[in-house]
Amino acid sequence: MKLSLIDVAIIILYLLTTVFIGFWYKNKARENKESYMMGGKTLPWYMLGLSDASDMFDISGTMWMVSLCFTYGMKSIWIPWLWPVFNQVFLMMYLSRWLRRSNATTGAEWLESRFGKTGKSVGNSHKIVIVFALLSCLGFLAYGFIGLGKFIEIFVPWDFVQPYIPFKIAPEYVPHIYGIIFTLFAMFYSILGGMHSIVVGDVIKYIIMTIACIWVAIIAYMRLSTGTLNVPGGWYNPFFGTHLNLDWTKIIPEVNRKIKSDGYSLFAVFFMMMTFKGFFAALAGPAPSYDMQKILATRSPEEASKMSGFVSLILLPIRYALVIGLTVLGLLYFHQMNLKGTTGEIDFERILPVVINNFLPVGLVGLLLTGLLGAFMGTFSGTLNAAQAYIVNDIYLKYVNPDASTKKVIYMNYLVGILVVTLGVILGFFVRDVSQVLNWIVSALYGGYIASNVLKWHWWRFNANGFFWGMLSGIVTAMVLSKLVADDMLLYYFPVLFAVSLAGSIIGAYAAPPTDMEVLKSFYSNVRPWGFWEPVKAEVMAQDPSFVPNKNFKLNMFNVVLGTVAQLCLTILPMYLILMQRLPLAATVTLLVIIILILKRTWWNKLNDY
Repeated sequence: MKLSLIDVAIIILYLLTTVFIGFWYKNKARENKESYMMGGKTLPWYMLGLSDASDMFDISGTMWMVSLCFTYGMKSIWIPWLWPVFNQVFLMMYLSRWLRRSNATTGAEWLESRFGKTGKSVGNSHKIVIVFALLSCLGFLAYGFIGLGKFIEIFVPWDFVQPYIPFKIAPEYVPHIYGIIFTLFAMFYSILGGMHSIVVGDVIKYIIMTIACIWVAIIAYMRLSTGTLNVPGGWYNPFFGTHLNLDWTKIIPEVNRKIKSDGYSLFAVFFMMMTFKGFFAALAGPAPSYDMQKILATRSPEEASKMSGFVSLILLPIRYALVIGLTVLGLLYFHQMNLKGTTGEIDFERILPVVINNFLPVGLVGLLLTGLLGAFMGTFSGTLNAAQAYIVNDIYLKYVNPDASTKKVIYMNYLVGILVVTLGVILGFFVRDVSQVLNWIVSALYGGYIASNVLKWHWWRFNANGFFWGMLSGIVTAMVLSKLVADDMLLYYFPVLFAVSLAGSIIGAYAAPPTDMEVLKSFYSNVRPWGFWEPVKAEVMAQDPSFVPNKNFKLNMFNVVLGTVAQLCLTILPMYLILMQRLPLAATVTLLVIIILILKRTWWNKLNDY
């Protein structure tokens, strides 16, 4: 074990702080259901934004991004569009406001404002979104769990621990044991203190991460100033043609095998498919996870938009300063590192922990480990909070015990939290690596979610029956494809998945009567979406001639394009800075300033419009 006493002390102090936070907010969380799940909807947007950004700054994702940056260089900025990262721009510009106007507690509860509260189809739509939410939450828990275990194993080799353990652990399960240990800390403070403790813990962790990321970036910059990177031609160029054209043969031949296994060689085809899927995924709005819970927890629709915009601003420059900093150190010292995993092959996801363990000074290692452990705990606790909200609010209180006292609701949250964590850990034992879960979540499961959730915002004739059959056909098809298709090929089957889900949505919608017009009028006049709402708009305007429909489609899409370019600038800016690419850096900063000035007039000043 290479951790110094100072590093260990920093980590222990942080873990004890999380326990203290859980106890501190225990009584506040137990005031009522809304206080536990949503922080009473009293938390300011910038704190929720910090918390949301912290939840996205996870260990597994950062390990993945460092391996991408090492392999693809500047072109790696496009690959996170798989999520897609630009969904935050759609949320910022208009979708967060639309969502928050429902005043709901969960995505399943939101459906009542769109489809009504009664009827078999409404009940089915309610159940299917709960199923999707729980599947995605469990997937994310397993994703974070396995990434954390692989991360810790680098710093605390099992050979150091084994003499103190009275039983033997197979090498392939060592990451899972470490995952369980730190999962228990995350479970404790999130279950005990609810949303309040999660947000405060995330803010503390973000401050730690910011200090550590800037420190790493400075070290990388200084060491690069006296050395050079041995990378293939095109590595510094973010733009691309039909093929990737990155040849590592004479530098690190194993990287070529990674590119082939990732399936990104025909980069233009990959990019088009990723963008096609990403656009519709962004139009669908947030999936029922911690991101949606933070939006619903804001104080107003306008603050929901501010929060979503704030996330990109405070997350991307800091995160990519760390990513490029660790990548530079990894490239400079590659031949001094042991990146072989338990299989004996090079595992590029190990670059992040190996660099931290071998090439960073005492104190910084402790800070960075604390921040990344906190990142895991923040992501884990936010996801857990979302799963608790769906099970307790949308199953227990709706179908089992609608009149449950506050005390019973809180204890049910405790019980559900423990059960969800247990299931997530069990699922983690069946996961091969981070990329496997990531591909399944973003390419398969989320692909089945898209069609129904685009239509629910933009088409008046879409009803609960269409939502149920669209979601069901999408989820089932996603499950089938995940068994039949290789992980790296799931994205290319998205058109099939989308077509099946879209067909299920439309056939299901026309197989049942339209949603009650009173429900539609209430939803339309409250949310004010644009799209295919003509019959409902006519009814609303006949009843209220002073009603002004939303005509901001063109403005919203203009802002989305600008926001996406700004997001790319925020991503690549620290990369150009640390790599000392002066001309591209100047162009990036200039473009970013121009976009910010435009968005001040076209977005910020119009937050109260529709």
